[in-house]
Amino acid sequence: MQLHDVWFVLIAFLWVGYFFLEGFDFGIGVLTKLLARDRRERRVLINTIGPVWDGNEVWLLSAAGGTFAAFPDWYATLFSGFYLPVLLILVCLILRGVAFEYRVKRPEERWQRNWEHTIFWTSLLPAVLWGVVFGNIVHGVKINAHKEYVGGLLDLFHPYALLGGLVTLVLFTFHGAVFASLKTVGDIRERARRTATAVGLIAAVLVTGFLGWTQADKGDGASLVVLVVAVAALVAALGATRLGREGWAFVFSGVTIVAAVAMLFLTLFPNVMPSTLDESWSLTVGNASSSPYTLKIMTWGAGFAAPLVMLYQGWTYWVFRKRIGTQHLAADAH
Repeated sequence: MQLHDVWFVLIAFLWVGYFFLEGFDFGIGVLTKLLARDRRERRVLINTIGPVWDGNEVWLLSAAGGTFAAFPDWYATLFSGFYLPVLLILVCLILRGVAFEYRVKRPEERWQRNWEHTIFWTSLLPAVLWGVVFGNIVHGVKINAHKEYVGGLLDLFHPYALLGGLVTLVLFTFHGAVFASLKTVGDIRERARRTATAVGLIAAVLVTGFLGWTQADKGDGASLVVLVVAVAALVAALGATRLGREGWAFVFSGVTIVAAVAMLFLTLFPNVMPSTLDESWSLTVGNASSSPYTLKIMTWGAGFAAPLVMLYQGWTYWVFRKRIGTQHLAADAH
């Protein structure tokens, strides 16, 4: 295995980690409108991710930075061709961070309500758009012989990509509902379990359809095994949720996301962005990568920094592992 293959695997790992962690993060944001009945319950939901949401986004920065350094042609074509969807995601992530921090700065109801609306929409839109983006990456886009995207904005919204957007939205919402049931107590915990069951059934249909479509179009034996793992894990998550085993439900919902994203990268390799105009114009791990020396230096740096970041983030989750409920909120907090 050459270094550009190693870095393809590493970048896939970073995206898997991002969607696993940011998945329930986005899901909680969506559930602030679908699950919470009043402001106190919305505060509970937001507090479940309050200590960790910004750390989850480190995985996105690492994935984008790794792509820029290891596969500059992939980075250039991806972020220029998908400029508007990616820009919208970036704006949402910025506003979302501001909403988390500024929501509690003033006690006025209108102030807090507006920021809570912002949290909902800036969680929902990226959840959809990431599915659209990766649906296009796997399906292929109009790339010419100069490695440039020559399609239009509407070319990105075809049935496969739109289904991918629905899958990520529903799957992240399910993952968030399972996380909410794991991290809360009282009535909101019971409603989170019921919500997880209802959303999970929809997710099972959509995930099976999307991954089945992917398998039929680009799959092989290895991707078929991962597809079975993803669907089986989702069924197991639903079963654990019904039994009130929130810890196992969260593990299995996480495995579903990990397996689904891993399958997309399995079907993509050795391409990084297939061309629908001419297969020979596709960007691959070979023709889109940096020099071997650059990849070597990056490998040493990643080998040192990545374990430290993962240990620190794991410690953060351990420190804030306890459940919370409305009874834990200060009456005058704003």
